[in-house]
Amino acid sequence: MKRTDLPDWPRGLSRDDAAIYVGVGTTLFDEMVKDGRMPQPAPPDRFNARVVWDRRKLDMALDALFETDGKNPFDKLLA
Repeated sequence: MKRTDLPDWPRGLSRDDAAIYVGVGTTLFDEMVKDGRMPQPAPPDRFNARVVWDRRKLDMALDALFETDGKNPFDKLLA
């Protein structure tokens, strides 16, 4: 899916869409989820076994990565 295919991003995003939304490929997105730079998806039982990421949580994770106040961006994510 390309960004132009989603003029208004939905609140719940699939893995592929979440990766596109944050501007990385799925392999890097998986690494970022694993190491805590990106949030975990909602529990699968909440969406009938579908894996869904909350766009607002992705935005908060991106905000933390873009912080330039001299703090380690992982501190906020891991706190």
